[in-house]
Amino acid sequence: MGAPPLASWPWDNLGTYKYLLCAPLVAKAVGGRAWERGSPDHWCFLLLLLFVLRAATYHHWNAFSGMLFLNRRRRVIVRGGVDFEQIDKEWHWDNFLILQLWLAAVAMYAFPSLRRLALWDARGAAVALLLHVAATEPLFYLLHRALHRGRLFSDYHSLHHSSKILQPSTAGFATPLEILAISGLMAAPVAAACAAGLGSAGLLFGYTLAFDFLRAMGHCNVEVFPGWLLETVPAARYLIGTPTYHTVHHTDKDCNFCLFMPLFDLLGGTLNDKSWELQKKNSAGSDDIPGFVFLAHLVDVMASMHSRTVSRSQASLPCRATPAAVLLWPVAFASMLVMWAWSETFPVYSYRLRGGLFDTWVVPRYGFHYLLPFAKDGINRQIEAAILRADRMGVKVINLAALNKNEALNGGGTLFVARHPGLRVRVVHGNTLTAAVILREIPEGTAEVFLTGATSKLGRAIALYLCRKRVRVMMLTASEERFQKIQDEAPPEAREYLVRVTKYQSAQHCKTWIAGKWLSPREQRWAPAGTRFHQFVVPPVLRFRRDCTYGKLAAMRLPDDVQGLGVCEYTLERGVVHACHAGGVVHFLEGYEGHEVGAIDVDRIDVVWEAALRHGLRPAC
Repeated sequence: MGAPPLASWPWDNLGTYKYLLCAPLVAKAVGGRAWERGSPDHWCFLLLLLFVLRAATYHHWNAFSGMLFLNRRRRVIVRGGVDFEQIDKEWHWDNFLILQLWLAAVAMYAFPSLRRLALWDARGAAVALLLHVAATEPLFYLLHRALHRGRLFSDYHSLHHSSKILQPSTAGFATPLEILAISGLMAAPVAAACAAGLGSAGLLFGYTLAFDFLRAMGHCNVEVFPGWLLETVPAARYLIGTPTYHTVHHTDKDCNFCLFMPLFDLLGGTLNDKSWELQKKNSAGSDDIPGFVFLAHLVDVMASMHSRTVSRSQASLPCRATPAAVLLWPVAFASMLVMWAWSETFPVYSYRLRGGLFDTWVVPRYGFHYLLPFAKDGINRQIEAAILRADRMGVKVINLAALNKNEALNGGGTLFVARHPGLRVRVVHGNTLTAAVILREIPEGTAEVFLTGATSKLGRAIALYLCRKRVRVMMLTASEERFQKIQDEAPPEAREYLVRVTKYQSAQHCKTWIAGKWLSPREQRWAPAGTRFHQFVVPPVLRFRRDCTYGKLAAMRLPDDVQGLGVCEYTLERGVVHACHAGGVVHFLEGYEGHEVGAIDVDRIDVVWEAALRHGLRPAC
């Protein structure tokens, strides 16, 4: 048997090119200067404007749903975040907007009087409200109950219920058959008002956007109504469905079928009495304490838009410059200034692993801030406040990311441990695993490497590890004192394998470069053809040489049983995190005691690597 009729969208194969289906209306609006009030094509402009406003309504509810710092305690379903599978499945959630745009355009052609609506008529609004309560609500209730039976559920409505965690975009995630039916119920009140000669553009916009607003709110997975409201005004329970109320329908599919008004569930005997108790509990808030926090920072203005609050879909892909991101750059720049002046560390996303909640928090500072001498104290205050907050919450491990553990900034975290010796939260930098990942990328039998950033925490550990393996390490550094200090740490029989160099020319015959400091194209020219560039520098080295190969930043893939992960970490692939992040995860899973700050213990590099593999983490390459 073939697929049931109207169970899939006819433009599924178009991907994002589906928006070209709107092109005829856009062309007509532009050609007829439809934005001018007197234009005969003004209706076309209004429909396109309504299309944009509707999309914006769902987008802003999606953004609100993703704001952990604002709504975490009032989440209805707490399972980490929305995972990649659900994001991919709901990627084209807005198909219904395109269909309804064309249904409205057909109606405008079929009934020319609709093209000349008044701006506003209060009588029409009253008629629409009456028809919504008397017709749309009960008919939707009956339709929804029918969709939960037999083939209608298995062939159609089960798609909507396949989403694990409700999101505003889930409201539009349905089959064409369901959308056509809902469109008819949605249009009925406005159509009746227009048929009575009481229609208006204000009614068309107001009713449609209110409908979308309530649908998105009901699926947002955040309880937005205070518990006292429904207790103080008991009748309100039957007039408006809360996000908790609709979530109960998705967990217990035989109840709470109404559109917006639970009154019809009461009349139909399908109202779940536990809905109000759950609503009160969710509105009061509940603490879901993470066991692990990865304390990151923003890389640059463009990367700051790689966030669920900007675009859930784009955040689920590796960070890259898109046309939309370029257009939004001025807004993101203004946001950067605001955060610099007033913001504090905040959570951005979370996932679950082995029963624990793993958070990523962001220090509201960008990469260039860490280069400003006068910003150093402010950044450290932000990091310190985050550590103390995590300690008060009962977090087990807080993992400093990238520049937040810079040696010149805070000694790799030693500053905070020294200031607060009674910390219960374990402060770690995760660089032990980063060193292990980089070292595993170097082929067996390599006799010589060239190392930049040689006296940094990672550079020191890599140099000491390799010299023990009898690999000659050319350490690029201008400081004889720092080089000598590292050489003195090496076993006496291995010290001869550490060689200090001061110029890139010294490596012109070495085909293994390890970059701990950014390499300009001019500096890369000194590498011979066939060189492999390994790196632990942010931002990554530009791939300037076509006759050489470039390794990616040290990273590891999280275990397969990770749940609720739906955000890519900077430019990395799905499910992959930076090695320092993975190092913190291993620290948590292993239950290591004490902090991991300051210098890397070279003797533990192999131990941590084996622990990572034992817990199911894998090299990203």
